[in-house]
Amino acid sequence: MPLERIRAEDHGLPLEAIEPRRLYRQIADQLRHLIDQGEFAVGSRLPAERMLADRLGVSRPTVREALIALEVEGRLKIRVGSGIYVVEPQPAVAVPANVAIEGPLELLRARAFVESAIAEEAAARAKSEDIDRLDEILIEVDHQHSGDELIALDRRFHTAIATILDNAVLVRFVGELFDLRINPYFEQLARHIENASTWKETHLEHIVIRDAIAARDPLAARAAMRNHLAQAHGRFSRDFGEPALTAEASDLRSMQARIVA
Repeated sequence: MPLERIRAEDHGLPLEAIEPRRLYRQIADQLRHLIDQGEFAVGSRLPAERMLADRLGVSRPTVREALIALEVEGRLKIRVGSGIYVVEPQPAVAVPANVAIEGPLELLRARAFVESAIAEEAAARAKSEDIDRLDEILIEVDHQHSGDELIALDRRFHTAIATILDNAVLVRFVGELFDLRINPYFEQLARHIENASTWKETHLEHIVIRDAIAARDPLAARAAMRNHLAQAHGRFSRDFGEPALTAEASDLRSMQARIVA
């Protein structure tokens, strides 16, 4: 008997297996319903993310992922520095209903857990040629300006660290984790967040990781990688109502309604 369809023998009722839905999708469903019911009119501004999170009893990252999903659907318009606005339904990016897409912030938390351990081990095993490989990537960053090129170099840096462990499974795993960012939700969030200032912060954080590995200091390498991905999480969590990060601000901190739940 297929698992998707189970017959309750006592009553002869066909029962369909229910696919669990990620929390951010449930929040998106609720907000969409409120928009459809007219609780938030076209042109109106949604409450701040913190207020939505408090009302819904969930974390701000979950609310952020829900808002991004609704923008991808063409129901909201996010204006960094101003807020989130309801718009007339727009042509939406096709997102297959049966494809599970990890939330962008959920992905960064997973990477922090995995890659901090890999960086720790890499520092204990690194050879001079491994450090040379990291240096080559960091030097290339200075000559690249497009987002796609920087993303590719970002991926190379993280997989190069995994390569130090001489384990093909880990290299592939780190690469596949990184590639999960290639989805409509992460790409939409990146459009709002990533700019020259955030890439500068990323580059500086990569240098700290490289230096810890070159110093053969496992604990420092672990801490540097965890800090890097925590900072990335913080950048992608920045309140949409706040002004966009400027180069000056980057230098200062480079290391640093009616809702029913």
